[in-house]
Amino acid sequence: MQVDLASGADVEHLAELDQKLWVALACPTRGLQIESRTLDFVDTDHDGRIRPPEVLGAIAWAKDVFKNLDDLFKSADEVPLASINDGTPSGKELLAGAKRILENLGKPTAASISLADVGDTSKIFGETKFNGDGVVPADSAEDPETKRAIEDVIAALGSVPDRSGKPGIDQPKADAFFDRVAAWQAWLERGDVDPAVRPFGERTAAAAGALAAVAAKVDDYFVRCGLGAYDERLGPALGAGETAVADLASKNLGTDDAVVEKFPLARPNAGRALPLASGINPTWAAKLGVFARSTVATVFGTEKTSLTEAEWAVVNERLAPYRAWQASKPPDPEIEKLGDVRVRELTKSTARAAVTELVTRDAALATESNQIESVEKMLRFRRDFVRLLRNFVNFAEFYGTRQSAFQVGTLYMDGRSCDLCLPVQDVGRHAALAGLAKSYLAYCDCSRRKDAEKQTIVAAVTGGDVDNLMVGRNGVFYDRKGDDWDATITKIIENPISVRQAFWAPYKRFLRLVEDQIAKRASAADDEANKKLQAQALATAQINLAKKDPGAPAAQSAAAPTAAPPPADKKVDIGTVAAIGVAVGGIATFFSSILATFLGLGMWMPVGVAALLLGISGPSMLIAWLKLRQRNIGPILDANGWAVNAFARINVPFGGALTAIAALPPGASRSFEDPFAEKRRPWRFYLFVLVVLGIGVAWFLGEFDLYLPEPARAAKILHRPEVVPATPVTPSAK
Repeated sequence: MQVDLASGADVEHLAELDQKLWVALACPTRGLQIESRTLDFVDTDHDGRIRPPEVLGAIAWAKDVFKNLDDLFKSADEVPLASINDGTPSGKELLAGAKRILENLGKPTAASISLADVGDTSKIFGETKFNGDGVVPADSAEDPETKRAIEDVIAALGSVPDRSGKPGIDQPKADAFFDRVAAWQAWLERGDVDPAVRPFGERTAAAAGALAAVAAKVDDYFVRCGLGAYDERLGPALGAGETAVADLASKNLGTDDAVVEKFPLARPNAGRALPLASGINPTWAAKLGVFARSTVATVFGTEKTSLTEAEWAVVNERLAPYRAWQASKPPDPEIEKLGDVRVRELTKSTARAAVTELVTRDAALATESNQIESVEKMLRFRRDFVRLLRNFVNFAEFYGTRQSAFQVGTLYMDGRSCDLCLPVQDVGRHAALAGLAKSYLAYCDCSRRKDAEKQTIVAAVTGGDVDNLMVGRNGVFYDRKGDDWDATITKIIENPISVRQAFWAPYKRFLRLVEDQIAKRASAADDEANKKLQAQALATAQINLAKKDPGAPAAQSAAAPTAAPPPADKKVDIGTVAAIGVAVGGIATFFSSILATFLGLGMWMPVGVAALLLGISGPSMLIAWLKLRQRNIGPILDANGWAVNAFARINVPFGGALTAIAALPPGASRSFEDPFAEKRRPWRFYLFVLVVLGIGVAWFLGEFDLYLPEPARAAKILHRPEVVPATPVTPSAK
């Protein structure tokens, strides 16, 4: 028994329905034939599962949005604006959002809005300056200076995507940029207010730069000169060194040679000044020349050919404030790339206030523009919500159209099509629970070579025979989109399909048992014959070798074979013979009694045949009948993450509808002519008929009465007087 949802009023009062009457209490948001985006709108806690409170919450939201919930039963991809409830705050905001979307799309007079209209936000907001997301692209600025400022922010710190798809900036990005610009400006101002920072004006930077390039090497030179004055014995060791010089003899040197670069700037001697024009390490000549022109000449006002240690101290002292100021420069290469001039311009302009105003104006439209998601939710509910209810509150779609949301396609295999196919993630875990459904289940691995996709499904086989279904059997699976997949059975859970199939099951099992035993005995006999053949072949080969080469070891062993022990005398075990005789007699008596009973039925023999068949097939049919009454889809869905709350039965007629057996189209017929059929030999049939007739006539004439038990004799069954054999008369003695 399931509830019926036929109108908006039924949906509106669904909260009054006892949840014990709901068919499902939970379902996953993935693996269904309803778009996951729609299910995500219902799944408000975003845990991947939908439960009754979330369904009821969705209904409450729909009541605020739609004027009449009957619109939900008119499944469509669009909603007329007149159907939106403007009498509630939620509906009023949603209606305003829908109108703004249509206006942005250039359709201000449209009477309805569709899913296609909200499918691409970049299309909706592509031509608008403000869209409520708090992000402003450069072209949203109304003056060139503000536009350039936004471009500077994007160049320095990167962009934030706007709803229109254009790169833009938000308030945090703008604040971070202008704060860093302010920090850089503060550093620049420290250099402007202290005259000691730039003692040589515009030439200070060049002088300090040239100094920094050679400072470490000049310090090294004067330290070496000081060590020479400290101890004359250190003089030779302070230069290039004989070993290093000797190694250079075999090398092709250049002005950038790494070994030569490590040598001192000039030959160090105690108290010697640093030459600036000649006698200089060639790898440092260029940098030292720039230092002489840009730094030494600037500090002393004239060009010099050498520099004493005292003069070197003066140079460092004059440029120390500038170098200290440079060392305090903020580590911000992105702002440094703007240049000092641009930093000063940004600081003096009103760009920060203008950008902040733009972001504020854009964010002010957030409430209206954010309704795009609510509009999409409304449209998806119009199209999919009733379908969700018909697969959750009841299974009307499953029992009505056999195309429910949890069915993923159709499996074609072994002359049938199975419509009840569900996705599977873990076959082992799924089978442990799904086996309780009392259904015949086939798990299949499906793949497509064109895109290397793979999936696993389980198909419920509810019609036809299963003699040819086995692991490894191949078929084709068609999903709900119409795409085809190669399908291979990997696991089978066996259960009865019908009572008719259960009737023949014992005989089929018996035949399979006989076939297996025959195959095993034939295989064993074949193995034994092969072993004997191999032994005979080996013995023959040894004999042939003995004839050709009597001295060979194999030949000697063949020439003088080990005498086999004589076979033991077989003795007849009287007890065994007696036991066999008793067993054969018992079996014969059993079958004789059955035959006698059967033949004694007379005209009731057909009833006896039916009773015999029922005795063999009855238990199997009874078990099948009981299992078919318990067959339901609940455990199969529960194994997929559902919480089925009812006994969703699959009876035999409904099961037959879920699995279609191969049938000829109307007007078609079969041809049973086989051009390769074996030639018939009717004499065998005739011989069999003659033998049966002969046995029957002999029995009728009473020829077997002396050998049959009394109830099976013809005289007894046909009520004829028994023929008593004549007793021979012996002559009496006179």
